[in-house]
Amino acid sequence: MTTSKVWTLYANDLRRFIISKVKDEIIAEDILQDTFIKVHTKLHTLKDESKLKAWLFSIARYTLLDYFKTSNPLIPVEDLELESEPNIKEHTEHDCLRSIIKNLRKKYRTPLFLADIKGLKQQEVADQLDLPLATVKSQIQRARKQITEGFMDCCGFKMNDDGHLVGEIQDKADCKVCH
Repeated sequence: MTTSKVWTLYANDLRRFIISKVKDEIIAEDILQDTFIKVHTKLHTLKDESKLKAWLFSIARYTLLDYFKTSNPLIPVEDLELESEPNIKEHTEHDCLRSIIKNLRKKYRTPLFLADIKGLKQQEVADQLDLPLATVKSQIQRARKQITEGFMDCCGFKMNDDGHLVGEIQDKADCKVCH
């Protein structure tokens, strides 16, 4: 299953769930994007597609929990209905990706999200953002390049001869973006 298909099937359900917790549509959209960034980076690890919906809502709960921990909201964390406390989190590629994407300028982050996470064709992104197709293509390419550079700077990854990032994730204390 692709991230685009997951978005089509469950984005509205997740959006309603998130809005019910934060009571703010703009913040809910940000949390939904963060949730789908996590989904996009870890979808390949899901072994049983029959558990997809529960897995998605679990990711949304933990994304909400992260939001509440950093923003001191009025809504108590207990309302998230977590079955158990999360284990001590180890530093993952996701942490770096999330930080790198959050640090992208909005003009790059938005088209990247619409194309790579939401699954829209680049022409649809151009139409939605009311920009020329060439501009959107350029912004998406620059965003992807900045993400690649971010992994190289942040986590010490290297580019191999095939143009793929390779390496081991560093400890969080050594990471320049996540630390």
